[in-house]
Amino acid sequence: MEFEEQPIILFKGGFKILKSYKTEIDPTEEQTKKIKKTIGTCRFIYNFYLAKNKEIYEQSNQSMSAFSFMKWLNNEYLKENPDKLWIKEVSTVSIQKATQNATDAFRRFFKGQNRFPKFKKKNKQDVKMYFCRQGKNDSIKCERHRIKIPTLGWVKLKEKGYIPTNPNTHIIRKGTVSYKAGRYYVSVLVEEMQPMKERLNDFGIGIDLGVKEFATLSNGTIYQNINKTNRVKDLEKKLNRERRKWSRKYKSYLRRKELDENCTKENLLKQQIKMQKVFHQLDNARTDYVNKCISEIVKTKPSYITIEDLDVMRMMKNKHLSMEVQKQKFFEFRTKLADKCREYGIELRVVDRWYPSSKTCHNCGCIKHNLKLSERVYKCPECGFKIDRDLNAALNLRDSKIYKIIP
Repeated sequence: MEFEEQPIILFKGGFKILKSYKTEIDPTEEQTKKIKKTIGTCRFIYNFYLAKNKEIYEQSNQSMSAFSFMKWLNNEYLKENPDKLWIKEVSTVSIQKATQNATDAFRRFFKGQNRFPKFKKKNKQDVKMYFCRQGKNDSIKCERHRIKIPTLGWVKLKEKGYIPTNPNTHIIRKGTVSYKAGRYYVSVLVEEMQPMKERLNDFGIGIDLGVKEFATLSNGTIYQNINKTNRVKDLEKKLNRERRKWSRKYKSYLRRKELDENCTKENLLKQQIKMQKVFHQLDNARTDYVNKCISEIVKTKPSYITIEDLDVMRMMKNKHLSMEVQKQKFFEFRTKLADKCREYGIELRVVDRWYPSSKTCHNCGCIKHNLKLSERVYKCPECGFKIDRDLNAALNLRDSKIYKIIP
């Protein structure tokens, strides 16, 4: 999975971009213990920071900054609580990053962008171990089959040759180590030298996203809904089986707990990892399909791409469509398409969500107000023009004159 930030013009004939690479690693037992210990400590610090700030917020409607919290933690709290000195046994960089993430969560809450921050749970697996380079001009060392992570040393890579290793053209700035479904992953941010963008074609593309078909392009290309393929259907059935097994084992655990208070959750945790692995496969299949669709669209090198500003939150409120909309990954598609357009120099246009792209006739401009969702073929009541509903919407998006450009 790759992510690009906005390019920075740096030298004559080229520019620099920031791109991230994520791949699976194969740590030793000692390295695995360090990773788990660091992630657990970061989760504790994050939750502790939230609890402290929640207490301050209820008293004075304010919050404590990450710097003030770390100063209070080292100078006061750890001296008064020597049983918590294990906090200092892990990387301070990871701890500072955990407090910074919590600070950002509070900042978004006070701006009204998000809800009040929630505590991190042990089984959610959304806490990561953070690391960075030592100096401004340094780079994290990486070879074809291994990467040198601070506090861990050299760690083996399962996918050899995926992360670029040339220090003259690729500089690894920072990264994270994460745990998901029994596997460990490293994600690094790389600064790359790129040549000047190639010349684009003189045509544009309109993209209409939907539930029946994933995407319909104005040039007639249709990307099918991957959730209707046999591979995804089989994985969904397998996931439902694993969930039913977990449910039975959980009920069995509750019955055993009533008889014996010392019963363990080992079988329950094993089944949970099996369930997570299947879900991970399913999520990767959908993400891979989104990446391939974007890659094919961008490689045609259009001068601009026009999409619709979908109200995904409102679509999720529809109980009949919420699951299908969630599976389609519309937000991920838009985010990654914007990143790729920046890399290729393509103008990305976004049309207002209230623009009637499906109801407007592309031939004469007449608006059919009583168009039903079940009508898959658009027939204009004025000129009699017949066309596929999604293709008509894609053509209208391509030729739209009112839009907003995403930088």
